[in-house]
Parts: sequence; C-alpha cells; structure tokens
Amino acid sequence: MSTHEQHTPTPDETPRAGDAPSSGATPSGTPALAATARPSAARRWKRWVTRETTGGALLIGAAIIALLWANSPWREAYFDLASFTVGPEALHLDLSLSTWAADGLLAIFFFVVGVELKQEFVAGSLRNPREAGVPMLAAVGGMLVPAAFYVAVVLLTDGADAVHGWAIPTATDIAFALAVLAVFGRGLPTAIRTFLLTLAVVDDLLAIIVIAIFYTDTLHWAPLGLALVGVALFAFLVRRRRTHWWLLLPLAAVVWALVHESGIHATVAGVLLGFMVPALAIHGEKTSRTHQYEHRVKPISAGLALPIFAFFAAGVSLVDGGGIGEMIGQPVAIGIIVGLVVGKGIGVLGITALVTRLTPLRLAPGIGVRDLLPVGLLAGIGFTVSLLIAELSFPDSEHTESAKAAVLLASVASALLAAAALRWDARRKRSDDMNEDGLPDDVSTYIGDAADDER
Repeated sequence: MSTHEQHTPTPDETPRAGDAPSSGATPSGTPALAATARPSAARRWKRWVTRETTGGALLIGAAIIALLWANSPWREAYFDLASFTVGPEALHLDLSLSTWAADGLLAIFFFVVGVELKQEFVAGSLRNPREAGVPMLAAVGGMLVPAAFYVAVVLLTDGADAVHGWAIPTATDIAFALAVLAVFGRGLPTAIRTFLLTLAVVDDLLAIIVIAIFYTDTLHWAPLGLALVGVALFAFLVRRRRTHWWLLLPLAAVVWALVHESGIHATVAGVLLGFMVPALAIHGEKTSRTHQYEHRVKPISAGLALPIFAFFAAGVSLVDGGGIGEMIGQPVAIGIIVGLVVGKGIGVLGITALVTRLTPLRLAPGIGVRDLLPVGLLAGIGFTVSLLIAELSFPDSEHTESAKAAVLLASVASALLAAAALRWDARRKRSDDMNEDGLPDDVSTYIGDAADDER
C-alpha cells in the first residue's frame, strides 16, 4: 500500500550520516565501476516480492491452498495445524498458530501501514487536506455505506444476532486491489492509482480505529501504560543518529506483548510503532526513515506475514459447513456480500459525485467521476482486514465460517467486476478535462507504460 509514486532509495542504497564510503565508491565520492553491477539476489527478491502483482498473487495463492486443503480428505490435518498451540504459557502467549498469524504476523503488516500513514500525513498526499479531500471523503463513504447495507440486510433477514459484524465489509485489501489495477488498468492515468492509494490509507486508518474501539472487550490499564512507555522509548531510539536493530526489535516485541495483554488487538502495536518513525530526513540522511523502514520491512510483510495470515484465515471448510449454498445463504453472509460488492461502489462513487458537484473540491487532473466505478469495485476487495474483523466479530461462533466464506466470495466477485470495469474504462475515449475543473489535465504517465514502470 505504498503511496510513493517515485522511486526512493532503499536503506541499502542510502548512506547514513557518519557511514564510511562503501566499496562501490572511490574515496573522493566518484562511483566505481562496481556501482553499475547487477543488483544482488537479495535486492532483486525485495523488488519482486513488493511488486503490486506479486503481492496479490501471493495472497491469492495462499488462500487457494488453504481452501483446497480445508476441503480435502486431509482437512483435519489443516485444522490441527491451525489450532496447534505454541508459546510461553506464563506470559499468556500460548497461542494457536492461526492466532499467532492474526495477532503476531499481521502486526508486521500494520507496522508498514503505520509507517506509510506517518509519511503521508507529514510529507505526502494527506499533508494538504484540500488536495486529499475527495479521496478522504470517498473512503469515509466507502466505509459508512457498506456498514449501513450490512446492518439493514441482517435486520431484514432476522439476523439481529450478527449485527456485531457490521465492520467486516468496510475494509479494503490494498495489496489485492493494486494487483488487479496493475494488470487490468493499463492505459489509464496513474492518478487513478494515487486516488486508490490515498483512499486505502484513510481506509486503513479508520479500520485501525474501529478495531481499537469496537473490538476491545476488556481493557487492562497497567500493561497498556507500560506499552505506551515502550512506544515512547522506541520513538527515542528510532530518532537517534544510529539505530540498532538488536535494540528496536526486542523492544517492539515487548510492546506487542504488552498491547496483547492489555486487551487491545495486538496489531495496533504495529501501527503505534510505525507512527514513531521520523517522516522527515534527519541527521543528514538523504531520505526519511519512514522510507527506509518501509523498504526494510515491506518485503517481510508482503512475502511472509500476509500470505501466512491468508493461509490460516482463508481455510473455510465448505464440506463440513453444509455446503457453500447454505453458508452464503445466512444473513451475515448476505450482508457482507452486499456490503462489499454493492455498498463499497455506491459509497465511493456516490460520495465523490456529491462532493465534486456540491463543493469546490475536485478530482486530480486526469480522473473523471466515471473512473471511480472501477475504483469503488476495487475497494470492495476486503480479504485481509475483512477476514481479521470477521474473526474478531464472531470468535468461536457459528457465524465465523459463513462470514469468511462471504468475504472470499465477495472479494473474488469485486475483483472480477473491477477487472471488467477497468478494461471498459480504458477503452473509452477520454477528454482533456476529465475532472471538469476548467483546466487541461496534461496527463503524461499511464499505468503500465515505461514512465510508470520507473516509478
């Protein structure tokens, strides 16, 4: 979910103040011939695993493997693996592998989210609310309308006991959505990707707030207070001229454990720590530490944390649950499907149309209201965060499997509809003033062209 449209050097590419010249440069600072050498295998892997298409493919692949295994003759082995408990009981961390994936590995993903949010609020697309106003409001509409649709559906279908899952269809899986956009959005202005990314940043922030407020049953103040002390210490250490992973990693683990013990969902720890990373260059560094930490952690998040979470979260047994027809016929499933597939699109497209017609706010150059139809459908790909909220909404409940099946089905449906809408949009003729602000759009880069590939 990166909102950075231009390439920024990775930590391996960016010297820090006080560092000695590398072997790739002469003492005078002139690059040596080695500087033009082929990137290392590790760097090529990082680039590959953080590509938009790769991230989506890994998520889909992990989910498919889980679904096939969970519905095979060997499905008991899958559920035994998911429920296998590991961890120190004395620290209340004797958790199942599926819980470790949802609470532990997903905290790595939310750390990346926190870092990106900090960058965008301080120096990125959310720094000026007037410029980000339309996608920010579209994100709010893309959460409120699906929630309203879900509540209306479950109440009208005698599913009042499932109202607690209202937040499930409000989330957007940006990795999956970007993968679909990258493949099927070729030829469309890159400003559409920026709009989707900004919308997703706000969507993530609102999802974090929802999880922290509405999915915390009991709050223990002592561990929470200690966790905040740890966050403050992390903020101090991460701003020093030299940072040491062997200090930051153990401290982050302690903060995570304390937040877990406090009763707040442990992934919030990742966001808090991400927010502590400086978003402006300090100590003479060429890039901000938010950029540096994103490049360091994002390969782990995209290549390990998210696929493993998807593997444990997407394993829904359709064989033991009475079949897919019975599962998606439940009120909770109908509400989720309607919310994600229909509610998201109406919320994003409807709010954008109202805002651009009733206020001075306008879309970015190159984007028209018609482009928000595929964006709204892309936002209906809930997957990762929707699966997480489904587990939080119905722990050990009869609704859990039905909710997960609905999230998977709705996400696939939204992806297919978004792909068709993107190709339809790309084939239609575009005007010189798509955002109708009275000025030529002057679009120079498009998704999939050479200039876009260099971003």
